[in-house]
Amino acid sequence: MEKLWRFFERLVPPFPAKSKGEPPAGLVRFIFFYTSGLWKFLLLIACLTALMAAGEALFFSCMGLLVDWTADAQPQAFFARHSHSLWTMLILAAVVLPVATILHSLILHQSVSGNFPMQIRWQVHRYMLGQSLTFFSDEFAGRVANKVMQTAQAVRTSVLKLIDVLVHMLVYLATMIYMLAEADLTLALPLVVWLIAYSCAIFYFIPRLRKQAQVQADTRSDMVGRIVDSYVNISTVKLFGGKGRETKYARAGMEGFIKAEYGALRILTLFDVSVQLLNYALLISTTALALYLWHVAAVTSGGIAVAVAIAIRIINMSRWMMWEVGAIFENIGTVYDGIHTIAKPLGIKDPPQPKTLPQPVRGELALKQVTFAYVKGKPILQDFNLLIKPGEKLGIVGPSGAGKTTIINLLLRFYDVEQGEVTIDGINVKDLLQDELRDCFAMVAQDPSLMHRTVRENISYGTSTMDANAIQQAAQAADALSFIEQLSDYRGGRGFETMVGERGVRLSGGQRQRIALARVVMKDAPILILDEATSALDSESEQIIQENLGKVMHGRTVIAIAHRLSTLAQMDRIVVIDSGRIVESGTQAQLLQAGGLFARLWQRQTGGFIGN
Repeated sequence: MEKLWRFFERLVPPFPAKSKGEPPAGLVRFIFFYTSGLWKFLLLIACLTALMAAGEALFFSCMGLLVDWTADAQPQAFFARHSHSLWTMLILAAVVLPVATILHSLILHQSVSGNFPMQIRWQVHRYMLGQSLTFFSDEFAGRVANKVMQTAQAVRTSVLKLIDVLVHMLVYLATMIYMLAEADLTLALPLVVWLIAYSCAIFYFIPRLRKQAQVQADTRSDMVGRIVDSYVNISTVKLFGGKGRETKYARAGMEGFIKAEYGALRILTLFDVSVQLLNYALLISTTALALYLWHVAAVTSGGIAVAVAIAIRIINMSRWMMWEVGAIFENIGTVYDGIHTIAKPLGIKDPPQPKTLPQPVRGELALKQVTFAYVKGKPILQDFNLLIKPGEKLGIVGPSGAGKTTIINLLLRFYDVEQGEVTIDGINVKDLLQDELRDCFAMVAQDPSLMHRTVRENISYGTSTMDANAIQQAAQAADALSFIEQLSDYRGGRGFETMVGERGVRLSGGQRQRIALARVVMKDAPILILDEATSALDSESEQIIQENLGKVMHGRTVIAIAHRLSTLAQMDRIVVIDSGRIVESGTQAQLLQAGGLFARLWQRQTGGFIGN
């Protein structure tokens, strides 16, 4: 049995190797985009569904025939007279339909239902990882994740229900209308009228339900985003006594969602009542008409049995169909809402024909006549020029908002310049694959972000190796080995196998910074960026790490954004940025002697901090 499960589960790969790229923004094109490659399975599901629907509908005809045969025949001659037809019915009921049902279930559930949405999640996740920092800064992380999960599930549900339900109902109704017409054409009239009225109800209510479903999906994502935002920043919430504020903030999102939910439920109530009234009318009219036709000898008693049984079956199925059609369009609304987030074009794109950096990378960096603004019309840098020679150690100093971090963002191509160019070893960063460009850099930020994984995984994050000795040496170079050996977590993990928590919340600021430093040592990149890399450390630890950093910086291009003077002592050159311009450049001694902005910042420092 295990081999059977595995055979069908492997028919559709959940993690295709080839990336689909940018999804289209239109609803139908978006769905077709993610169902390509599955059509042979979907077509097979549709054919099996049609066979099962026709077979089930034919049971009613068989029941009517049996009623007529038993009424006319003597028990002794019954089986001899109808043996061929009875064997046909038996084969249909005991062989054909069970085999079709088993095959349908295996393909639907084992092959498609699990793997199909996982394919979409996998492809969408890979695409979303290519989105720009601007995209993620404008969205709740929880909201984006929720839309990825919701949309994948909604595409699966929409497609499978549309095929399964639509095909089943069309074949089922067509077969039943044919059977009623075979008994007497007039018997099919109530069902045809009911079908027209039912279709009108669907076309009236479903578009309204779909529109409301879009609102529901959006408000649900907003609600989840608000809740996740509170949990991610729980230390800030507790520090500032923000429980009441966050409760109100989350409640506002929940109120928006429940309001949208009420709107959808009102439409469903009206739809449900309308369908039920139509069902009562169908049962009454079909029964009355069948009795009349029997009274005038137009149909047999078997015909009455078939007509009434079909009417009852249609009534039972109509509510199921109503909920299924409602679910289809509700999920279509969810897909439509998700498209607005998922199908956004990438802000930063790889070139179609990328260049390759010559090896080894020398580490020459340049910003040439660069103009850049986060907000249009308010440039942070304008006609900005900066050359960093291979192996040079450059310190960048300046007041907050001067443009220091912007320079780093442009070098890493987190953003594209409006004018000018940014180069590495003479090649425009726009002409390189983003991954190849960023492989050249290792960075320690002032507030390093760690993944909710083990210490080992965090230290080795920038490399493909998990060599235990190399990881231990990197931790020792960052003065992190002593505290790592003392760590443990709720899973029983110890030392390097300890989970650090979301964004490294289980570690102190200094411990996070040391892990980040170990990660830099482990990556061994030709260009090193230090954004106040030792700001969270005590003086003793800082001295140890500065000595180790001196070894790490040797032979590399280094850029150090500095607020504390300790990171400037080893720099070959310091540039002072103010209002997006370089106002001073030179060694530390030269700048102090010049008596300019750097000297004034020096004088204002207290405890190693350079004020604004």
